[in-house]
Amino acid sequence: QVQLEESGGGLVQAGGSLRLSCAASGRTFSTYFISWFRQAPGKEREFVTAISWRSGVTYYADSVKDRFTISRDNDKNLVYLQMNSLKPDDTAVYYCAAGPYSANYYKDESYLDWGQGTQVTVSS
Repeated sequence: QVQLEESGGGLVQAGGSLRLSCAASGRTFSTYFISWFRQAPGKEREFVTAISWRSGVTYYADSVKDRFTISRDNDKNLVYLQMNSLKPDDTAVYYCAAGPYSANYYKDESYLDWGQGTQVTVSS
């Protein structure tokens, strides 16, 4: 099992930036994806971005491409989500998730472990 803890959420104006962090601990996750999902009120949870812990290869949802950047610090077991040019539609609870490599990295059922989430609110 991988323990995940998100931090860095908050309130920001449209056009602003936030950086989320996900601290990972527990079993070895060198063959895992670490990903971010988000869930807005009244909506289903959706994929945001994923990173391969071993290779650093990244994947993004079209809605955040060119605005969000996922990165990792292998030494500190941290994954970051840098969010720029934020929009009100980005308002959601953001979750960090860990799971073994899968072609279905964009599906939440591919992930075994989840953090508690951190709220991001973007005001217009």
